[in-house]
Amino acid sequence: MDPVSRLGVVGCGLMGSGIAEVAARHGIDVRVAEATPDAVEAGRRRLTASLDEGVRRGKLGEEQRDQALARLSFSHDLSDLADRQFVIEAVAENRDIKTDVLRALDKVVEDPAAILATNTSSIPIVDLAVTTERPTQLIGMHFFNPVPVQQLVEVIPALTTSQETVRRTRDVVQRLGKQAIQAADRSGFVVNALLVPYLLSAVRMVESGSARPDDIDRGMELGCAHPMGPLRLLDLIGLDTAQAVAESMYEEFKEPLYAPPALLRRMVAAGHLGRKSGRGFYTYDG
Repeated sequence: MDPVSRLGVVGCGLMGSGIAEVAARHGIDVRVAEATPDAVEAGRRRLTASLDEGVRRGKLGEEQRDQALARLSFSHDLSDLADRQFVIEAVAENRDIKTDVLRALDKVVEDPAAILATNTSSIPIVDLAVTTERPTQLIGMHFFNPVPVQQLVEVIPALTTSQETVRRTRDVVQRLGKQAIQAADRSGFVVNALLVPYLLSAVRMVESGSARPDDIDRGMELGCAHPMGPLRLLDLIGLDTAQAVAESMYEEFKEPLYAPPALLRRMVAAGHLGRKSGRGFYTYDG
């Protein structure tokens, strides 16, 4: 089967725009779908700004930026993804929203061999696969933030996923200049199964008054050589996303270490979501 040359991305937020940018920079024709014209324009601005920043920092030349932009197109209609060979949904970490998007893609993507991938960080893949008419061609493809920088992609086949789908997905990961690890279809996969309990432990430490956020973060950065402490990392991920991942893992395993602490829930309820809202465990300008 021919290599994937026409990629679709649903969602142009932080993750979707990063996936689209990386694909366009690696020579793939990318069509991005968003829910509304306003969201399309916001996504276009985000992508353009990221590519311009790459030029400013010397990561790519102006000609490379212009070529990447020429490979990107945008739409607010999912039916415009009909000709795609491979589509990655990167919408909110919400089971119902992802299910609705994947069902709609299943109907509009015309190629019967096309693959649908979900960029979930916690939802069991089989739960999403069985809602479509092509469960053998649905797979998990978990990118990490920021996508243009982070090299890892977790590839997660469901019980229903064919080996050909796994092979083609790993080919796409390689084409994007990333490295794949294969994970079992269990909530949290490999990385979050190890990372989330650590992050939640840091929240509980703040909640109990045992240590301040800055002391926790500096301790892990200076004492364990982590590039970023757990609370700054939570602010980068988004506290609402972290809560959703923790809830999904707790729902599956019922282990107390996966349960979102009360402080995390209250911060999300207050809209203190981290960098994207300007306030989380720290305050951010702009």
